[in-house]
Amino acid sequence: MSAAADKIVYEYCMLRFVPDLERGEFVNVGLLMMCKRRRWMRAALRIDRERILALAPRADVDTLATQLQLFIRNDVPARDLPVEERFRWLAAVKSAVIQTSPAHPGILIPSDSADATRALDTCFEQLFERLV
Repeated sequence: MSAAADKIVYEYCMLRFVPDLERGEFVNVGLLMMCKRRRWMRAALRIDRERILALAPRADVDTLATQLQLFIRNDVPARDLPVEERFRWLAAVKSAVIQTSPAHPGILIPSDSADATRALDTCFEQLFERLV
């Protein structure tokens, strides 16, 4: 198999809490990542109450946490949609207190094709720790 065929292209975006749309300040609260070819998508949250309240002292963190759960449920928007359509729906630009960053592309080259899912999971975990 050629090196080009071994490449795994993925996209990711951060989930953000933006308490004041006019100021544009935000706290990263999650990560959404997708690989169309592998039909793989993963999302995770890190709701840091102290950081959120430092930025927005009157924020309702419990309600925010409930709303963010929609990003990690497998049935939203619909379980039967292709993974890329679910990702696009979740990552669409919104003018609300929960927003997503622009989608960023990436390429992985795992040591062998059997390691593709593990490579995506490892990449996700590294991005999550660095960005959220």
